[in-house]
Amino acid sequence: MTIDNTPDLRSMPIEKLIERSQILVEALPYIRQFRGATIVIKYGGHAMTDPVLKTHIIRDIALMSIVGMNPVIVHGGGPEITAHMKKLGLKPSFVAGQRVTDTETLEVAEMVLAGKISSEITLMLNQAGVHACGLSGKDMGLILSHKLFHQESKDGPQVDIGFVGDVQRIDTSIIRIFMQHHIIPVISPIGVDEAGQTYNINADTVAAEIATELKADKFILLTDVSGIMRDQNDPKSVIHSIRAKKCGQFIDQGVIDGGMIPKVRACIEAIEAGVKKTHILDGRIPHSLLLEIFTDQGIGTQIVP
Repeated sequence: MTIDNTPDLRSMPIEKLIERSQILVEALPYIRQFRGATIVIKYGGHAMTDPVLKTHIIRDIALMSIVGMNPVIVHGGGPEITAHMKKLGLKPSFVAGQRVTDTETLEVAEMVLAGKISSEITLMLNQAGVHACGLSGKDMGLILSHKLFHQESKDGPQVDIGFVGDVQRIDTSIIRIFMQHHIIPVISPIGVDEAGQTYNINADTVAAEIATELKADKFILLTDVSGIMRDQNDPKSVIHSIRAKKCGQFIDQGVIDGGMIPKVRACIEAIEAGVKKTHILDGRIPHSLLLEIFTDQGIGTQIVP
């Protein structure tokens, strides 16, 4: 896929050109502020499957790298894993939103995540004019993991959901080497335990742990929601900035519920561990990354200490 469809500026009305220059002027202080900053991006949602949105995200990340930031990508791929399983005649199974992962499912997950998706993202970034390299959590001991059991409550029974893992340790040395050489790491959420057993790990968890270990300046979650909303039925009720403590209160009150809970908790844990800011963005909005980082208002929810 090529992403070289830059418009001919000579054919644009002068008003449009002035508007573009004003946008660049607004972005300048943010470019200066975040030069050299580490930005961990969890790439997921429709922005991974829609070709146009995918192009926007890749361009955003390429621009971030070109102006001196250090983006680190951790990607998911649940819908593609499910689609590939169905092609092979395998029936996906979930427990409270977690994929039950038997041997066959694990093979499909690793093939789709580390083989297909990672290589596609890497290729598109290279085509956009920056260097990128795909990494599995199994590469060079990047992600040491252990088996994760599902548990409804703290005192409830543990349910075996197969080869689903949790992060035990992140070795960020290899990530730092790539960053020093201006290469964008594209990381698949696959880990391995001390005995060599492979595990499929939730991408939000991996991204939050990597952001924590890198003491990232920003941790960004690309999702299919506008951000944290006071009213789930009103997109205009998005909260653009909120403190981590208030997020915990919103979870207890039910304002934040469902699939947003693990994402917000990942942000809270990252903040508490030293990440400076976390963001929840709607990846369905074109150039959502640039709008959040390089504009005064932003478009999603930023969670701060």
